Amino acid sequence: MAERLPSHLLIRAWNAVWRPTPGSLRSLALLGVLGNVLIVVSGGAVRVTQSGLGCPDWPRCSGDSLVPTHNAEHHVLNMSIEFGNRLITFVVLGVGVLVFVAALRLRPRRKPLVWWALAQPMSVVAQAVIGGIVVLTKLHPAAVSLHFLVSPALLVFCVALWVRCGEGDAPPRPLAGPWTRRLAAALLVSCAAVLVAGTVVTGTGPHAGDAESRRYGFDITDVARIHGELAWVTIALTLVAIVVLHRTGGPAAARRRAHELAGLIVVQGAVGYTQYALGVPEGLVLLHMLGAVLMWIAAFRLFFALRDRGPAPAAEPAAPLAPAPAVETPQPA
Repeated sequence: MAERLPSHLLIRAWNAVWRPTPGSLRSLALLGVLGNVLIVVSGGAVRVTQSGLGCPDWPRCSGDSLVPTHNAEHHVLNMSIEFGNRLITFVVLGVGVLVFVAALRLRPRRKPLVWWALAQPMSVVAQAVIGGIVVLTKLHPAAVSLHFLVSPALLVFCVALWVRCGEGDAPPRPLAGPWTRRLAAALLVSCAAVLVAGTVVTGTGPHAGDAESRRYGFDITDVARIHGELAWVTIALTLVAIVVLHRTGGPAAARRRAHELAGLIVVQGAVGYTQYALGVPEGLVLLHMLGAVLMWIAAFRLFFALRDRGPAPAAEPAAPLAPAPAVETPQPA
């Protein structure tokens, strides 16, 4: 049994891509979500360990080498951390390609899912190009901010595909009033503003990726205050959304999503104020970045929970395998 398990898993993985079902495609889409969350955290690790120029060249790591080699100007640990982040990008790209192939192979084919899936590998390629610009500009804060913000943008495609795999293709039927839906859209705008302001705070503070890299010329207290005020706006909008959903009998799924978002924002706020008070220690910075993307995902799930597209189409039955040719048994003479 132990010897058969790896081949069994390999067959299941192959079928999930080449003979996908709505459920297996949704699982692959979830892998895309998790992969992009991981790359945000690994990118944060590059910044807090001052490894942004650990691989000083692009697309190679250093000189003529694609992998870290001895370099008198860069510590091997910094080179390994930056190179590891690049490898994760390739893993996420690979997952995106598999998701796209599975969306193409799904029967019946659902064109909206194909387009959502295609956006994933294309966006990762764009992310890699921007990463090269970050290195070539020696970690200019504007390039670094853009490099981070591409990940939440890519998560829009990943989360949309993940949600859409579990529902049909009927025209969206609103499950809440227009005011509630506008409130959910305002929450997305507010979360996006918090993310943008967070990149400015990071680009102004000590964790810009390298000790010698440029920073924004803002006062850290001012940008941190603006970031905090936007977070409070997001909290207020979330609380209003919870009250409105309960008073108007909103869908149970939307109420759960709103509660999840509120919990994430509370934890995120506590981490943010704590790291500011403690001088932004590295571990809390990574936790804060993780919380930021989880908050973004939760806000989109709330937005999608306010409409219904019907059940997902049932998968077409797989074509039966052709029977094996009969083998004639020779008769004795």
